[in-house]
Amino acid sequence: MSESKHKIEVPVMADLFAKGEKPEYLLWIGSAGAFDDRYKKVTRAFIKILTHLNISYAVLGVEESSSGDVARRAGNEMLFQMQAMTNIEIMNSYEVKKIITCDPHAFNTFKNEYPDYDGNYEVIHHTQFLQQLIAEGEIKIDSDLFKDKTITYHDPCYLGRANGEYDAPREVLAAIPSKKVEMKRNRSNALCCGAGGGQMFKEAEKGDKEIFIERTEDALETGANIIVTACPYCMVMMTDGLKYKNKEEEIKNYDIAELIEQSLEL
Repeated sequence: MSESKHKIEVPVMADLFAKGEKPEYLLWIGSAGAFDDRYKKVTRAFIKILTHLNISYAVLGVEESSSGDVARRAGNEMLFQMQAMTNIEIMNSYEVKKIITCDPHAFNTFKNEYPDYDGNYEVIHHTQFLQQLIAEGEIKIDSDLFKDKTITYHDPCYLGRANGEYDAPREVLAAIPSKKVEMKRNRSNALCCGAGGGQMFKEAEKGDKEIFIERTEDALETGANIIVTACPYCMVMMTDGLKYKNKEEEIKNYDIAELIEQSLEL
C-alpha cells in the first residue's frame, strides 16, 4: 500500500462545530477501524479518497463509542441500549443527518435499530458511497494496476442478506480493470465468514470445521489472486483463513476501499 505523500488531517466534529462549521457526513470509524492494525489501513485508504475528492466530513474522535451491535447480538440488551442512546445523544447534538461507515454491522444497527431510539439518519456503507461517486464520474479509474489479477468478492452478511446490498460493491469492482470471478456461494446464498453475531469474540462450538476455513476454501476454489471484503470482521476471518492455508504470500485480502485508493495512486 502506497504511503501517503503528506499527512492527512482528519476533521473532528467538535473542532468544526466550535468554528461554526457543519460537515455533510459523519464518518463512523468503528472499533476495528480505530484499533485493529490491519483495518486501520482500510480507514486510512478511505479517508485518503474522501480527502482527495474534498468530501465534507468529520469523525467523532474520542467521542465515538461502540455502535452496540456486538452487545445486542451477544444478548446484552441493556448494554446495547445504553451505547445506542449515548451515541444518538452525541450525534444529535452535532445535528448529524448522514453517516458513512466501512462496517456493515454499524451500518445495519444505525439504519435499522437506532430509529427505535429516535436516532434517524441516512446511513451509507462505504461501498455504496464509492459506487455513487463512480456513477457520478467523481472517481475515474484508468489504472491497470490490477489488470492481470483475478478478484473474487465475499458478501458480508450484514450488507448482503440483512440489507439486500449486493450490487454496489460489484459495481465498484467492475470499474477496476481486472478479471472478476464469483464464489459458488454468493449474493443471498453467500456463506458467512464466521465472525458475525458476536461469534468473533467467543470460542467455536463443536463441529467438524471452522466456518472461516470453509469460506476461505470457497474463495480459493475460484483461483482468484485477490479476495475482496467490505467488512472488518470478514477481513479478519479471510486473513486468518489464508494464513491457515499457507496462502497469505500468494493471495491477498483487500477491502474495496484499498483497491480504489491504490488504483487512484493516492
